[in-house]
Amino acid sequence: MTYIAGKQVDDRPGSAKRTSGEKPWRSFAKAITWRVVGTLDTFFLSFVIIKYLGPVFGLVEETSDLDIATTASLIAFTEIITKILIYTGHERLWNRISWGVVQRRVRHESRARSAAKMSTWRVLASLDTMLLALIFTGNLGTAISIGGFEVITRLVLYFLHGRVWCSIKVGLDGGYVDCT
Repeated sequence: MTYIAGKQVDDRPGSAKRTSGEKPWRSFAKAITWRVVGTLDTFFLSFVIIKYLGPVFGLVEETSDLDIATTASLIAFTEIITKILIYTGHERLWNRISWGVVQRRVRHESRARSAAKMSTWRVLASLDTMLLALIFTGNLGTAISIGGFEVITRLVLYFLHGRVWCSIKVGLDGGYVDCT
């Protein structure tokens, strides 16, 4: 048994009593900060892809920059709601999975766990982006392009976001996350 913040924690592999060490509001705060980064990324990617690749996929070339910015904004701002909900659920699910976490004096999260979280999140998030892009552009090729390019930018951004949050002590039960 291990003690965290004076509480006894069953740290045996597969133990259902293992605590995540993270308060629910921390997961929500992580979702908000990620959404700011993600929304900006989606807006800029959507704008550039609709403007320059959209015509390749059959979108009207004469579309004004204002119309393109409006469509990019609709995709990006709709994502604020869908992604916060999906991300919070994703974080809460991962907080229930003990793989890659060792509870000693501090909660230690491995790089492999961070990479697995990044990968599962990216699949969910890219599917969401593609669906929203399809709804707002009506063009499957453009939607797949936006989601595809987003995979590249977001993998890097999400990993960095997770590593930054790994070093923040606020909202943790009994200590901090050791990011090695």
